[in-house]
Amino acid sequence: MESGPAIFAGVAFTLFGAGLLLWTGTRALHRAPVALGVSPVAAITFATSLGAAFVVLGLWCFGRV
Repeated sequence: MESGPAIFAGVAFTLFGAGLLLWTGTRALHRAPVALGVSPVAAITFATSLGAAFVVLGLWCFGRV
């Protein structure tokens, strides 16, 4: 009964993290700004670390099932 919310949270976190990593990588590859008004290196580093953290959090949720 409690595995349903863990699966939902795992899917949501993993999809968001993967989407953020894909979006950041695409923007960086095309040399487009990731965040306006921010240093490109700082924006890419911050977005990549958050994307990876969300993927790890999603995988952790799947491990709780």
